[in-house]
Amino acid sequence: MPYCVHCGVELDPSIHRCPLCGTAVLDPAAPAAEDGPPFFPTRPARVEPVSRRAAALLATSMLASVSVCCALLNLFLKPQYRWYLFVTGAAAMLWVWFVLPLLAKHWVPLWVRLTADVGAVAAYVALIALALDGWGWFFGLAVPVLALAAAVVCALSWLMRKGHSVLTTVTLVLAAVGIFCLGAEACGDLYFHGEWAPGWSLIVTVSCFGLCVPLLVVRRVPSLREEVRRRFHF
Repeated sequence: MPYCVHCGVELDPSIHRCPLCGTAVLDPAAPAAEDGPPFFPTRPARVEPVSRRAAALLATSMLASVSVCCALLNLFLKPQYRWYLFVTGAAAMLWVWFVLPLLAKHWVPLWVRLTADVGAVAAYVALIALALDGWGWFFGLAVPVLALAAAVVCALSWLMRKGHSVLTTVTLVLAAVGIFCLGAEACGDLYFHGEWAPGWSLIVTVSCFGLCVPLLVVRRVPSLREEVRRRFHF
């Protein structure tokens, strides 16, 4: 096996130039090579991208098959609770989260996608309530919390509709988390105790808004903003 006189890479006897550095291969003692396929590929191979529709069809068939198999197993075992609804609801929720965006041919607004995600969670919780005969806690606790989540998500997506800097985005997200935790604890207290007594959510909310203050200061001071961008590559 010959070697390149310039870079030392091992060469195939059939080639006339080094594939690494392009130096001509001159070996008088080597026999004349017959025409054949090149030792190295002459052009890079290209992997065709997977079709979004094909990926969506594959994921849909997988989720549907799992749901059907669990439903048949539940029907055969005849347990006390219809546990197959948990699996079916989870499959439907995953389908909305991951498969539905693959089927969208045009850009969908952020608030529409997030509202659909929250609706999928609501449908899943409704199936759990149906399986466990828990419509009381569903309408008294789950629906208010989910409605609050949808409202916070829609408000956050509306505020971020025109695009913002990283600092502004983090500030808005922290404020949304604090407001949601405060409302979620209020819904729980009103459902279980009939009155609202702020506790852990107040700590979370104060912490979130406390983190927002230095971010707002950094955003307002140009020198600090540029220093943060330089250090964290914003």
